[in-house]
Amino acid sequence: MALCSSTSLELKNPFIEGTKGKIATSKSFLRVGYVAKNEKSCCCNGRKVAVSSHLMPGHLEGSFMGKKRLEEPSQKMDFVRTLLIDNYDSYTYNIYQELSVVNGVPPVVIQNDEWTWEDACHYLYEKRAFDNIVISPGPGSPTCAADIGICLRLLLECRDIPILGVCLGHQALGYANGARIVHASEPVHGRLSEIEHNGSRLFDNIPSGRKSGFKVVRYHSLIIDSEALPKELIPTAWTSSSTHSFLESPNSGLNPDVCKNQIRPSTSFDTFSTGSHNGASWSFSHPGRMQGGKVLMGIMHSSRPHYGLQFHPESIATCHGRQIFENFRGITEDYWQRLRPSNLYSNGSSLVRYGIGLLRVVRELSIKFAVHVASQLFRVPRIGSLVHKEDAQPFKEALKRSQLLGNANMNCLSISSALKFPESSINVRHLKLKWRKFDKLAARVGGARNIFNELFGACKAENTFWLDSSSVEKKRARFSFMGGKDGPLWRQMTFRLSDHSDMDFKGGGYLSIKDTQGSTKSMFLEKGFLDFLNQELLSFTYDEEDFEELPFDFHGGYIGYFGYSLKVECGMLSNRHKSTTPDACFFFADNFVVIDHLNDNVYILSLHEESTTSIPWLDDTENKLLCLEASATRKLGEQASPNATVSPYKAGFLGEKSREQYIKDVRKCLEYIKDGESYELCLTSQMRKTVGEIDTLGLYLHLREKNPAPYAAWLNFSNEDLCICCSSPERFLRLDRNGILESKPIKGTIARGVTMEEDEELKLKLQYSEKDQAENLMIVDLLRNDLGRVCEPGSVHVPHLMEVESYATVHTMVSTIRGKKRSNVSAVDCVRAAFPGGSMTGAPKLRSMELLDSLESSSRGIYSGSIGFFSYNQTFDLNIVIRTIVIHDGEASIGAGGAIVALSNPEDEYDEMLLKTRAPASAVIEFQ
Repeated sequence: MALCSSTSLELKNPFIEGTKGKIATSKSFLRVGYVAKNEKSCCCNGRKVAVSSHLMPGHLEGSFMGKKRLEEPSQKMDFVRTLLIDNYDSYTYNIYQELSVVNGVPPVVIQNDEWTWEDACHYLYEKRAFDNIVISPGPGSPTCAADIGICLRLLLECRDIPILGVCLGHQALGYANGARIVHASEPVHGRLSEIEHNGSRLFDNIPSGRKSGFKVVRYHSLIIDSEALPKELIPTAWTSSSTHSFLESPNSGLNPDVCKNQIRPSTSFDTFSTGSHNGASWSFSHPGRMQGGKVLMGIMHSSRPHYGLQFHPESIATCHGRQIFENFRGITEDYWQRLRPSNLYSNGSSLVRYGIGLLRVVRELSIKFAVHVASQLFRVPRIGSLVHKEDAQPFKEALKRSQLLGNANMNCLSISSALKFPESSINVRHLKLKWRKFDKLAARVGGARNIFNELFGACKAENTFWLDSSSVEKKRARFSFMGGKDGPLWRQMTFRLSDHSDMDFKGGGYLSIKDTQGSTKSMFLEKGFLDFLNQELLSFTYDEEDFEELPFDFHGGYIGYFGYSLKVECGMLSNRHKSTTPDACFFFADNFVVIDHLNDNVYILSLHEESTTSIPWLDDTENKLLCLEASATRKLGEQASPNATVSPYKAGFLGEKSREQYIKDVRKCLEYIKDGESYELCLTSQMRKTVGEIDTLGLYLHLREKNPAPYAAWLNFSNEDLCICCSSPERFLRLDRNGILESKPIKGTIARGVTMEEDEELKLKLQYSEKDQAENLMIVDLLRNDLGRVCEPGSVHVPHLMEVESYATVHTMVSTIRGKKRSNVSAVDCVRAAFPGGSMTGAPKLRSMELLDSLESSSRGIYSGSIGFFSYNQTFDLNIVIRTIVIHDGEASIGAGGAIVALSNPEDEYDEMLLKTRAPASAVIEFQ
């Protein structure tokens, strides 16, 4: 991952080589967190770090740690307790999910700068709370203290505890033992390689060699230099320089262990073989050296139970990934049983011991960590904000990260009973729902368009919403929801974050709530909008029988949007740019209409106080529907041609960046990727045009005809002079009444063809594009991670991977990720775990957002955020705001961008960004 440069310490490290020249520390290793009196400070990528002289190789010879642990009694391991160190990565919770299943209990997750060394010693040695350690992947380099934190010292000091390092953790194992970290010949992200291994225990029951079926996913730009490997380290796995795309794999199923039918006999504990195993062999002449042309993919320490893997066993496309984790559990069990032959604890007694030990740990940890151990709620990582100078490396000192730790409650998923919130804006707590159904009515009255115009189109459709499934073919969507300012419970909530121009995260923002009578209440939300929304939803009580017969999941509640800048409530410390539009805006919808496009049924629903006896809105709306006659609708042949789109510049839009500047920014992204700061960066830009007075509803109706989409939306916040015309094809996240979370990220887009033959050729070109598959795979693994934070262990799965869907103007590559929500997690907690959608950020998410903030010249505003609903019974469905026209204060804006990966071509990325603006830009110019 990224090499470090030093501006204040003129030392050359004999262990690390790279292309950046001077690097931090020569013989010492780095420690994050503070600078002691006997330590010198240096600068690493713009961050202050410490050079600590006590972390030198060989320091362990006098360590008391080994003796202390070996003196402890042994136990039979009914489960394995793992300490999982998170290096601020976006794949850590994929490892968490795997370990939860394999170990029998979930691991405990801490960030790499969360514990002091004293904390680590306390829980690892005094309390014996863990049996092994796993060090996660992450951005950056093991040579940078702010990137690796406590991990180097764990690898140096904990010689008697089994440790597995993945990617960055693998490089840290090498670096801690004197290996050099160098740039790979090329960055490899989201691509597959065939692996040969030497038969060590970590690869038991896994085939080896070319065409053996053992293909793995790689995400890295740096490697351990195999030509100068210290004698303490033994190569265990390697690959050639060639890579493959996912669809080329003969085993392209979604189960990480699809290759179990190609296993080889297991070998003895850490014995090494140089022959072929179920595949063509790459020669391996000596267990300490590799032949030229091979890339090191695995190492182990010669005398300690420490292992490293450069590839990602947790990826959805890595074959035999779970087997590797099972083997690491076996290594752990064998290690402790071998060293502690007396079996004092067995069966149920060990479970009791574990429970008692865990309670002790919980009592002694901080409140934040106790919440994590006790309930396994995910905790939002802390990340440093950017230094906003054009040529500066975009990270502040590691100590900046501790700002968020000091206010843990704001940024942790909450146990609602333990937190205090502002008073709810709705005094009603117990809500009742009444509804009526009209079979086969939608087509008879002219469809969704006629229904909306008749019921909500008057007065320029002020203060109305329409979650519009205008593209329902292939069952992509089924229901549309529409409503306006009708009932007594109606509210509009408008939230603006506090000023972030000074780059310090202050948290919170200003909320105004306007009711149906026009009165407004304002307040400052110290804990932010998401905590407030969470409390609002938790305050409602209801009777499930009110809606159990309804086929949809919105039964009344909040409809609106989150802007992209709300990322500061989901882990980011700050926003570089201030949005001109509100950062969140929602209606509380109590009276609304639902259209079932599959069965052509229409529903009208009214949410009310328990004491209400009469609901005239239901009667009035029923009469309007039954009297509505189908109006003349345009025939298909009269619609605008789907391909008749124009450049946004020809439509009069002005880009905030020139073609040259955008291409320059793409190249900057490629530099960050090469240096390991990110695997993928979703760079965006904005187009703007003054439109003055415009029929915004008419514009939306034109857009939905021109570019129908399953997650389209119309929102008109008249009080804010804000209209949103959205034709999004992408679902961000949905939670249904059964507790199933689903995300459908899009990565990979290509224009439709003019003829059927050309269209099919373009579709196949997208399907088999190595670049687009890599983009999609990286985001799938990211979304698996985000869902893994809040889902039951073992429940996150990918039923559809890299499927191509066709829309009016483009083909897109779409995947589906699902998981079962944990019972102690709220709806808002799920959103906080995954927002913003990974398809709009890149991975690792937090580091990528920092980099993007430093490159992009304005706030994304509503673009890249989410539009959708939160039902009062805690279901929700949210889209990704793309292919959208935002009209605010007489100006139309369109955001667009694309994922930059190592295989990206800067000119092609600019063209793809323009392609995504064509449909909405054409709608504006054609309608005016």
